[in-house]
Amino acid sequence: MPARMRNVRAIAVVMGCASLGLAVSLPAQASSPHSKGIERAVLPSGDGWASADGSTTGGADATPDHVYTVTDRAELIAAFEDAGDAPKIIKIAGTVHGNADEAGTPIDCEAYQQDGYTLEKYLAAYDPEVWGTDEVPSGPLEDARVASAKLQAAAVNVNVPSNTTIIGVGKDPTVIGASLQVKNVSNVIIRNLSFEDTYDCFPLWDPTDGDTGHWNSEYDNLVVYGSDHVWVDHNTFSDGDRPDADQPSYFNEVFQQHDGLFDIVRGADLVTVSWNVLKDHDKTMLIGNSDSAGDDDRGRLRVTLHHNLFKDVNERAPRVRFGQVDSYNNHFVASKGAAYGYSYGVGAESQLVAEHNAFTVPKGFDKATILKKWSESSLSAGDNYVNGRRTDLIAVHNAGVPEEQLTEGAGWTPALRTKVDHPLAVPLLVGLGAGAGKASLR
Repeated sequence: MPARMRNVRAIAVVMGCASLGLAVSLPAQASSPHSKGIERAVLPSGDGWASADGSTTGGADATPDHVYTVTDRAELIAAFEDAGDAPKIIKIAGTVHGNADEAGTPIDCEAYQQDGYTLEKYLAAYDPEVWGTDEVPSGPLEDARVASAKLQAAAVNVNVPSNTTIIGVGKDPTVIGASLQVKNVSNVIIRNLSFEDTYDCFPLWDPTDGDTGHWNSEYDNLVVYGSDHVWVDHNTFSDGDRPDADQPSYFNEVFQQHDGLFDIVRGADLVTVSWNVLKDHDKTMLIGNSDSAGDDDRGRLRVTLHHNLFKDVNERAPRVRFGQVDSYNNHFVASKGAAYGYSYGVGAESQLVAEHNAFTVPKGFDKATILKKWSESSLSAGDNYVNGRRTDLIAVHNAGVPEEQLTEGAGWTPALRTKVDHPLAVPLLVGLGAGAGKASLR
């Protein structure tokens, strides 16, 4: 659909909702024709936690010599190294592959194999009927797996410096198989990109994990670790052409090659996540990755999630520990037949406010499972709608899961919100506006 027609359609939808008495707003990213352009956009004032204590400007003040267009992983890293912590704008054009050679050509898992590792040998060595179930793998094949994984990690993990805007430009800008690491830095904006299939070639088999053992993998598409003032806007996150549902099973467990889609951990703070699509995945988003990380996380992990689409994700949308997390005006979709565990995970000392959201679920769906209690924490969850009906998520949960009673009242009231839309309008607005390619700036 041409851009002009999309804009006309969006305006028509908003006008229609307004006629029903619903408060709605177009995405805050829509700017005037005289704006500096999408690459120099900054987080609007009052738009979530990333607008607190200063604001988030990324590379908006970049000089012309610190504006780069990159088409592969090597160019991306070179741009980061060239600019250092100076304000910089990185435009990603086309597809950047994390698993690639120096020329940017994609490579497969065999290219990383070290010291005689093959999956076939690994499976033979650590088959529970051979190795047993009481100890994690050790010995030459496990050492070879670790060496191979280390080589892949050097290619997959890409560190993002401070004062950076990363923006997708052109047709379908995509990052495949790379993990952007926003680690111990400040002032970063990431917009208008599709992130796909950040896969682990060398998952660890742990027979002691749970009752039956599990495959454990590394890498998220995006990680915010120990960083502050980060704005993640209008991106799409998925497993691409390698969904977990299509993976084989070994030792009666799915060969899990993906970890999370997007995690915010280890003292990260002041983050706004807006107008993104997160879809078709298992472990979606952690805010706080460990109950034992309180020394790093208490008083931090302040995150705002708004106008995001969580579609057919099994769990962690998000799972929260410690932080004051404001989640409003998001749309959660569970399709018939898709794996579903829960949406909001209430974890250690979390202070989650989940309000004004919309849920679209199939007939017979157990609404009590939308919330999941992991630890004794309180939350606020008012004015949420399930299939168009206002639903008290805490009451429904407590009635349906009597052994996991949740207490109402997060203990704080969010103030950093732009206009809050009526939950009945959220599916339309998010459907029209969320995801890569929808940041309609000139």
